[in-house]
Amino acid sequence: MSENGGTFDLVILGAGSGGYAAAIRASELGMKVALIEKNKLGGTCLHVGCIPTKALLHSAEVADAARDSETFGVKASFEGIDMAGVNAYKDKVVSRMFKGLSGLIKAHGITVVEGEGRLTGRDEVTVGDTVYKGTNILLASGSTPKTLGLEIDGEKVITSEHALEMQHVPKSVVVLGGGVIGVEFASVYRSYGAEVTIVEALPHLLPLEDESTSKQLERAFRKRGIKYELNTPFESVKTTDTGVSVSLQGGKSLEAEVMLVAIGRAPVSEGLGYEDNGVEMERGFVKVDENLHTGVGNIYAVGDLIPTLQLAHVGFAEGIYVAEQIAGLNPPAIDYDGVPRITYSEPEVASVGLTSAQAQERGYETVEIDYNLGGNGKSQILQTQGSVKVIAQKDGPVLGVHMIGSRVGELTAEGQLIYNWEALPSEVAQLVHPHPTQSEAIGEAHLALAGKPLHVHE
Repeated sequence: MSENGGTFDLVILGAGSGGYAAAIRASELGMKVALIEKNKLGGTCLHVGCIPTKALLHSAEVADAARDSETFGVKASFEGIDMAGVNAYKDKVVSRMFKGLSGLIKAHGITVVEGEGRLTGRDEVTVGDTVYKGTNILLASGSTPKTLGLEIDGEKVITSEHALEMQHVPKSVVVLGGGVIGVEFASVYRSYGAEVTIVEALPHLLPLEDESTSKQLERAFRKRGIKYELNTPFESVKTTDTGVSVSLQGGKSLEAEVMLVAIGRAPVSEGLGYEDNGVEMERGFVKVDENLHTGVGNIYAVGDLIPTLQLAHVGFAEGIYVAEQIAGLNPPAIDYDGVPRITYSEPEVASVGLTSAQAQERGYETVEIDYNLGGNGKSQILQTQGSVKVIAQKDGPVLGVHMIGSRVGELTAEGQLIYNWEALPSEVAQLVHPHPTQSEAIGEAHLALAGKPLHVHE
């Protein structure tokens, strides 16, 4: 007979970004919450995603700074990458954040259940033999790297999760997939000294970004010695004595020490009892309405498990939204176009709002400006190249902000305010941006759109 784990206002399956954000917000709103997690609080983002990958990318930036130090009049010698040291630094960051999160969850009085949960009814999740009843249920079981059905041996054919545990720097890497994950790891491997080739079936790297940004990234990568095969589907891989032999459509083959499979992430939903209880699925994703409700009982779903943007900050927003929805606060729906997107490669790529192609598809008449960072003092100090492109509706608000260059990720904070508050270029042009900062590039682009360019000749 099953044990009774108790009755809760909200039972959450999965403690990643979506699950734990919902748990904290629900507890703030006076709900009794159970949070079920088979691994560790924090999920993909904290343990095998955003945080550890950005730590590697920062160590890569330090490596590049050491290598290029003479450009800045500093004599330093680059002696190589100490992977044990890099991993110790990365793990220290993760462990500190994990402790902080665990303390936060505990302080909120949330019941944490360690173990593998399954949906066993419209109002219950079972872990082992214990049943946790919930007036509301939130499915937040997250995602796992896609593998194309390839045999992943963890040594020669690896996923991003293996790449985070690198014990040495491979001499050469084929990165399968030119999306965010592939581009970030290609950037890290190159900074660490590896020969890198990216294979992408679509015509551009970062195919979801504005095409002008993708083309600039391709140029920057070519300069860095990162090779890529675009418009070229992958066919097969076989392991050899020295590594891998990768066959591409069209007959070309590539040899390398390692192949990183970085073709995105698939939802973790199989065998968790979702369909058995009437939850509708599509390609492994849970289908939800605009309120993130599954249409079954009081069951909601968030994060990588549903077909929205697979970003930690989207998970946070969705988790908070569901908690507030359950509490009857009637929160405004999330505008996914208004969510900032950043690729932390060198150079960084950051955007918010619509691309030129999307604006056209939606029937907008637009005006655009592409402000080159060559005119931006701070970017010259950093010795970075790139641009800020702003797309606005003709005689209307800004529809998209697209940026490329070192450190431009931080600029999306302002970009999202401009987009989400439906600012007119003339309104942004009135704001005074501090000098010398890269944020001035956003100011300059809007000045130009408002018809009064300062440091750019029209």
